[in-house]
Amino acid sequence: MTHYFNREMKKSIIYILCLLSVTSVWGQESSSGYNTMKLPTSARVAALGGENISIVEDDAAIAWHNPALLANVSSNVLGLNFMTYFADSKWMGAQYVRAFGDRHTGSITAQMMSYGSADETDVQGNVLGTYSAKDIYIAPSYSYLFSDKWSGGATLKMAFSSYADYSAMAVGVDLGLNYYDEETDLSVSATLKNIGAELSSFHDREQHLPFVAQLGVSKGLAHMPLRLSLTLTDLTRWSSRYYVVEDGADKKLSFSKKLLNHVVIGADYFLTDNISLSAGYNFRRSYELKTAGSAKGAGLTAGASLHLKRFMISGAYAKYHKSTSSLMFNVSYAL
Repeated sequence: MTHYFNREMKKSIIYILCLLSVTSVWGQESSSGYNTMKLPTSARVAALGGENISIVEDDAAIAWHNPALLANVSSNVLGLNFMTYFADSKWMGAQYVRAFGDRHTGSITAQMMSYGSADETDVQGNVLGTYSAKDIYIAPSYSYLFSDKWSGGATLKMAFSSYADYSAMAVGVDLGLNYYDEETDLSVSATLKNIGAELSSFHDREQHLPFVAQLGVSKGLAHMPLRLSLTLTDLTRWSSRYYVVEDGADKKLSFSKKLLNHVVIGADYFLTDNISLSAGYNFRRSYELKTAGSAKGAGLTAGASLHLKRFMISGAYAKYHKSTSSLMFNVSYAL
């Protein structure tokens, strides 16, 4: 009986720790599960503040952020991504993009958050085995080019979570729209993400998917190799209960602070046609990390990309948790 209790207690502990490690990035959104859905799969996006739905790039990982942007990705491209997240947690995945004619583009994305493993012991400390925790996503996407400037797309996200002997499953849909004028290098996008529900839960602990509504714009400057981006995110969440509040402060945030918590800015500087540098600032992440006692580099992101004829590699630096920084890398190859 003691052995059974100890084992069940440890499983509960790893489940709670996994939830805390995921929800720590998004403050008081603990009512939403599957928050790993909100992590970037593109190092380029990670370098632009972690939220961007409007950059037009030949990036196989872009469908996770806005499926409408698939219309601008080359056909028959394979991509891989890897990010160090928190403690032993790793965020990794693969993508494949294929065009079907002039207007149809499809892709498949597989992502996994691995939280590592831990020893299972009895009360005497004897190791009985190991158990692990992970989130897995399978996400097919489709994009249709309506005209030379307009495209739309959708992604179906199938989520599977496993923490020791516990498991859960959910299904969500992303919808995206993009307007891109190549002559002026202006891109405007809108997305609705994670529209769906949980199909099975951990011990009847139902979790809601983290629904996100976003607007974004990216504009290349005419006389400088610079592209600026502005993304407005979480546009349906304006109540103070969704945000971290400093200790001793009023439980309500001012309107200006709530407004900034919806803003992410970024910039790409193109050194050559093949090499670019990126930087971004996420106001909400900055505020929450500073509130948690981590002011150094809070909210700042940076990265670089190298594009060759058939090969692309990108890297990014960001901070999602107060105790550690994250590095993300993407590699893609045109087959």
